[in-house]
Amino acid sequence: MTDADASPFDQQVATHRDYLLRFARLQLRNEAWAEDAVSETLLAALSKPQSFANRSQLKTWLVGILKHKIIDALRHHGREVCAGSGTDDEQEDPLESIAFRADGHFGESPAEWGNPEQDLSSRQFFEILEACASKLPASQGRLFLMREWLELSSEEICKELDLTATNLYVQLHRARLRLRECLELNWFAHPRAT
Repeated sequence: MTDADASPFDQQVATHRDYLLRFARLQLRNEAWAEDAVSETLLAALSKPQSFANRSQLKTWLVGILKHKIIDALRHHGREVCAGSGTDDEQEDPLESIAFRADGHFGESPAEWGNPEQDLSSRQFFEILEACASKLPASQGRLFLMREWLELSSEEICKELDLTATNLYVQLHRARLRLRECLELNWFAHPRAT
């Protein structure tokens, strides 16, 4: 089938492929698995266009399908995603000693973040957030994305990855600290014109 033969719906779906692929890569951290999840998403969307029915934006609908495909891939591939040196969880997080005093309070107050609601609507902010999330250690990034972007419950994540709740919360805490530091350095430290 050529581009001339494709329906307008097919063409609209195809325009979102790059975004979906970036989203899948962030979560799966494996090029082949990300490609498979996106391909399955596009096939599902194109095989049942009547399911879309314009009840949401096309991109939102496609991301919803992709989330399910990513969850399926995570279940299918199990612990293979976390394969690596295994050291990023075992080492003490350098942010822990810098960010907090001995009494558990912040060592220094967080930087002023301006108007977060306005920044959330900014496309640039999400690009920086994605870049920061991609720089997280593999296991922390995976847990953070599962919890915050795929919206899996803590119980589901613990069961899926055979983690204790305490370990999950520690890893999520560390991931959030790293994201905060990255955002402060790359977004909030550089005021944007509105």
